[in-house]
Amino acid sequence: MSGQPHIVIDADLGRDTISRHIYGHFSEHLGRCIYGGFYVGDTSRIPNRRGIRNDVVTALKDLKIPNLRWPGGCFADTYHWKDGVGPKARRPTLVNTWWGGVTEDNSFGTHDFLDMCELLGAEPYLAGNVGSGTVQELTEWVQYVNFGGESTMSKWRKENGRDKPWKVRFWGVGNEAWGCGGNMKPEWYANIYRQYATFMTGWTAGGMYRIASGANSDDYHWTEVLMRDIPHHMLEGVALHHYSVINWSKKGSAAAFSEQEYFTTMQRAFRMEELVRKHSTIMDKYDPAKKVALVVDEWGGWYDTEPGTNPSFLYQQNTMRDAMIAGLTLNIFNNHCDRVRMANLAQTVNVLQAVILTEGEKMLLTPTYHVMEMYNVHQDALMLPLHVRTSDYIFGNEHLPSVSASASRDKNGATHISLVNIDAQKTQEISVELRGGKYSDVTGRILSSERLQDHNTFDSPGKVKPAVFNKATLKENTLAVKIPPFSVVVLTLR
Repeated sequence: MSGQPHIVIDADLGRDTISRHIYGHFSEHLGRCIYGGFYVGDTSRIPNRRGIRNDVVTALKDLKIPNLRWPGGCFADTYHWKDGVGPKARRPTLVNTWWGGVTEDNSFGTHDFLDMCELLGAEPYLAGNVGSGTVQELTEWVQYVNFGGESTMSKWRKENGRDKPWKVRFWGVGNEAWGCGGNMKPEWYANIYRQYATFMTGWTAGGMYRIASGANSDDYHWTEVLMRDIPHHMLEGVALHHYSVINWSKKGSAAAFSEQEYFTTMQRAFRMEELVRKHSTIMDKYDPAKKVALVVDEWGGWYDTEPGTNPSFLYQQNTMRDAMIAGLTLNIFNNHCDRVRMANLAQTVNVLQAVILTEGEKMLLTPTYHVMEMYNVHQDALMLPLHVRTSDYIFGNEHLPSVSASASRDKNGATHISLVNIDAQKTQEISVELRGGKYSDVTGRILSSERLQDHNTFDSPGKVKPAVFNKATLKENTLAVKIPPFSVVVLTLR
């Protein structure tokens, strides 16, 4: 494609709502995500409430985090929830064989996580152990956290300090069953899922939202089998995992990368559009009414760990490249909100494409955090269909669309447009035609920086942060927007 980018937004044709749960997050017992990230214990000098860091809670509440997935990830299929309840001194230990062989003391368990979700105002998303657990173990967990009547499990919950049930709605039935969750074939997993899901009912007012362990990137056969073989009254969501990885054997540095590596990362991130379309097409074949959601409950950038850190802890820096991944991916999810109704960035604190990094008492917000904060105006808003004609970002003999966009109208009538320019070199002058609406005012915010590799550090935590954007002009329902290279803009029109 060539020429000036042009976007047409049909402001009067909105039909589907962008679920706030698209903006979910993921917390695994991996590296310093839980211990030192979310949880420091109630004897820590770091300000906390029942062991949960106050600064992390405040930051995530500002982000309007809608849901949080726990305890994994691969860890979920080795986790036995009963080891993490009751007096902490009596809890058995576990060796975390997936992530560094460290000893897990189970001091952070079900009560800690669900109470933390209440502090955050976020819905919990519990990943059940199917790989090494039992049907009874998972159904007793459901009963423990959700049943308000008299039973052995509800009595035990009360003895452990919680009278009322938490009413957890979101449940993952295993994780990556094709890999670390059991190396299963899809036909086998579909039968296992049916068995587990049969007994995961009756304990939650308002019903349960059961999510099947879904495909690894482009394994379309996996989705085909699940949608064909699992009765849809037993299935509320099918998961999908996709990471923007340059090369699984040599992922490259998170902060010291070339434009070639950046371009390749953007190719991997853009692939989410193809994956969502193709998996959705398969789901449409079996579920034309779109009752079953596509749940992208692991996504983000994945690089080599920071030098000098434990390679199994997956601690990496977060740059403007990650801001581009976030803006582009969220636009894709917004535009496919008829099928994508939940997603979880991997992971929240100190792991992979984190929104928060901590070091002792210090905490910083990453460029990814700022994109998700800017985009939270789309949560539960009406998606406005748009058509994008874009110029190309050319590197060598390859090219990608330079501009990505999504739009919505919130309950107060304001229209929000999110724009991403991934081109590492060129400013984009974009015209936006607003059909079916009438506007008289435009304001905006931008996340940009001088270098693609720019990131926040504990010595300079505010190097990359949003600023007021004034390069948008409105004339007769047409916007003229000038966006610098590798930047994210969110506009508000009234």
